[in-house]
Amino acid sequence: MKIIAGLVSAAFAGAAVLTPTVAQAAAPDYVALGDSYASGVGTRSYLPDSGACQRSTKSYPYLDAARIGANLTSVACSGARVADVTANQLGPLTSGIEFVTVQVGGNDAGFSSVITECAKPAWLGNCDAAINTAQATINNTIPGRLNTLYATIKSRASNAKIVVVGYPRLFNGTDCNAGTFFSAAEMTRLNQTADLLNSRIGTAAGAAGFAFVNPTSAFIGHAVCGSPEWVNGLSNPVSESYHPNVTGQASYANLVQPQLR
Repeated sequence: MKIIAGLVSAAFAGAAVLTPTVAQAAAPDYVALGDSYASGVGTRSYLPDSGACQRSTKSYPYLDAARIGANLTSVACSGARVADVTANQLGPLTSGIEFVTVQVGGNDAGFSSVITECAKPAWLGNCDAAINTAQATINNTIPGRLNTLYATIKSRASNAKIVVVGYPRLFNGTDCNAGTFFSAAEMTRLNQTADLLNSRIGTAAGAAGFAFVNPTSAFIGHAVCGSPEWVNGLSNPVSESYHPNVTGQASYANLVQPQLR
């Protein structure tokens, strides 16, 4: 019996030696580029070492990185324009990066100053002129900037899945904030301007061969004064205004995640 037991033990030992070890897949590397919408402004919770860039673990890049088990490097920064992304955010891009998200263009269009102008009473501001200027910039200037940026990203992250992210409409047609004076016509034009920006961003993304995530449909009914509201209205501090809140960032994450594969 001892001989049989010894033979069985030897057989199991041999089987253990011959059993192949399953290699653990390395976590993918993900770089997030962009402005305050990508950094997470509006969530009111920021990483202490992110300074004025106001990067939040509640932003969609952090949420999606956790969902797919990726190593995230977020260099998105509040206030960034296309030139800022080019100058300050492309360092982490290499041929070894698997995923890149980029969301930029709103500051190039001057959305912050346009919103500020349009929030004033009609007798104090000139909303139509501000919107006209923004639309001209979107049509005539931003596409060229994006084409150059996207080409640079593609050359540096040559093996990555690159996902471009757009902007939601900010208004549902109702102004429920006591400190703002948006008319129905102004809100309609501001939403049309967001649509125009998305159109130009989407075209540039398509020309570069990148995926484009357009949040417009998902955010309908959830803009400022929506129910529930995914975008902050006039807030304190004012920098939190007209940015996605925690729920809005989670909704962005739901839209972006399917592209990260």
